[in-house]
Amino acid sequence: MKFKNKVYMRTAPQEDDQNPPSADINPLPVDQRRTTTELWLPEASTAFKLLMSANMASALLSNISDCDETYNYWEPLHYIFYGDGFQTWEYSPAYAIRSWAYIRMHSVLTWPLFNMLNSNKLFVFYFIRTMLAFFCSVCEVQFYKGIALIFGNNVARMLLVFLTFGAGMFISATAFLPSTFCMYMTCLVFGFWMQGYLQLAVLSVAAGAILGWPFSAAIGLPLAIDILLRRQNYSQFFKWCCIALLTMLLPSMLIDTYYYGKPVIASLNIVLYNVFSEHGPDLYGTEPLSFYIINGVLNFNVAFLLALFSGPIVAISELIISVRVTGYRTPYVLFVLFLSPFYVWIAIFFTQPHKEERFLFPVYPLICFGAAVAIATVQKLYCIVLKWHKIVDFRWISISTLAIYVILSVSRVFALFQGYHAPLEIYPSLIKVSEDLGSVTSEHNLRVCVGKEWYRYPSSFFLPTNFTMHFVKSEFRGQLPGKFEGQPPEGSRRIPADMNDANIEELTRYADVKSCDFMVDVSISGHASKYEPNYAVDKTRWDIVKSIDFLDAARSENRLLRAFYIPYIFETRNRFSKYVLLQSKSSKILGNG
Repeated sequence: MKFKNKVYMRTAPQEDDQNPPSADINPLPVDQRRTTTELWLPEASTAFKLLMSANMASALLSNISDCDETYNYWEPLHYIFYGDGFQTWEYSPAYAIRSWAYIRMHSVLTWPLFNMLNSNKLFVFYFIRTMLAFFCSVCEVQFYKGIALIFGNNVARMLLVFLTFGAGMFISATAFLPSTFCMYMTCLVFGFWMQGYLQLAVLSVAAGAILGWPFSAAIGLPLAIDILLRRQNYSQFFKWCCIALLTMLLPSMLIDTYYYGKPVIASLNIVLYNVFSEHGPDLYGTEPLSFYIINGVLNFNVAFLLALFSGPIVAISELIISVRVTGYRTPYVLFVLFLSPFYVWIAIFFTQPHKEERFLFPVYPLICFGAAVAIATVQKLYCIVLKWHKIVDFRWISISTLAIYVILSVSRVFALFQGYHAPLEIYPSLIKVSEDLGSVTSEHNLRVCVGKEWYRYPSSFFLPTNFTMHFVKSEFRGQLPGKFEGQPPEGSRRIPADMNDANIEELTRYADVKSCDFMVDVSISGHASKYEPNYAVDKTRWDIVKSIDFLDAARSENRLLRAFYIPYIFETRNRFSKYVLLQSKSSKILGNG
């Protein structure tokens, strides 16, 4: 496999590759074809630059859209680095369903700089995101190379566009979540598998399941079928599985045992809780099937629909082609092996009552792949039905589809940034406040409070030194996170007395509003209650330090206009509240009491 004149050259056809599943190769007999040239494809280095640019934008600009990312991953990482942070019930040794090995794996990313820049917590946050962007790009390039090798240049270059511009990829690429790590592994599994590095593909499946999220093993089922049933390579398969257990499961278990103070296999505990406990994850809410359909359309628009129907599109199109073209043999084995993991995933997760957007992250690259295959297959079918022999004659199909995809995806990304980025701008303003206060911040512990906006808190990495976050009572009646008590590992080994796995409210979580030096809130006109007052309008108790527009989805009636950004219309047709940082006028520490 090599590059030549910026064209990705295919290796010799494999066993089921006499008729590659790609619109690059004209399905007509040789004597009926016009002279064609191989389609141009960007080199791997160029693809990396494009993907890295998109992922860097994600690292710097994307919101934290899931509070699970903050409290279950950023906060434990902050605890390891600085000795304090929020603790969820999942990290109590009584339950131990989150892996400290996954946290430690990300702490390694800061080793080159941490001793020099550990005081700048915000820099550490964005540096880790930048490293995630780099790793994601490397994995995507392997995926891209594998697709080009097996499915041809046409599919690969469409895949590159889908990966680069997808709103779903923008959201997931640098999220600090196990499902994002599994998404990286999905890229490696398919990239290595298609390039013939089966041992690396097996190890990638194992890494996703052991170090990330155990349910991601479902993506590797077709790979296992390929190795065990099609290739009958039993000894090597079990050898690689044993290597994975020794190099991944054993170290992961040792790290978790160290931090929990007892033998723990966190991945096993996750399965036991989600599958075999009485209530499982349904306790935290259930959603209809439309939840995933809507999220898929918002994040991938036409690509999601193409991927969803890629199987029927391929089956029908290839059947028609095989009937009309003498000697054409459809490579169904390749289609089944490489398209089926997406359908396996949706068969499992679409049928679960508890649904979350991040549960689909592992198959986001497969959505892009399925969409590219669907378009290429339609192009190939047109080539037969209309008796035109050059795929370039049908490039309008891909160009028009990709143009719609790019426009809608960029519009979606802009809408997310313009509408919901305020928390990541409000909290850093505390750094400026800390500098203005000078010696006050070094001599006292300043309390920042949050009520109904607790779930948008981006993490303690956004707080200056000697600033601590506290919850005040709101209308939320579930269990809020507590605080790690003591330095690691003593604090992580301690079983908190006020935690439960039933999402029952713990009253010990709340601070008195009068003790707050600062308050972060969203000021919604006409929205106030006993426990969720509009703090910003109380001028006798609070001064507004900073205020930023924040999209009020509940009062913005047109779903499309709030979901996609259209200049001027987005600002004028939607309703906005104010995301505010307030300073207490009664704070004795600040000299106001």
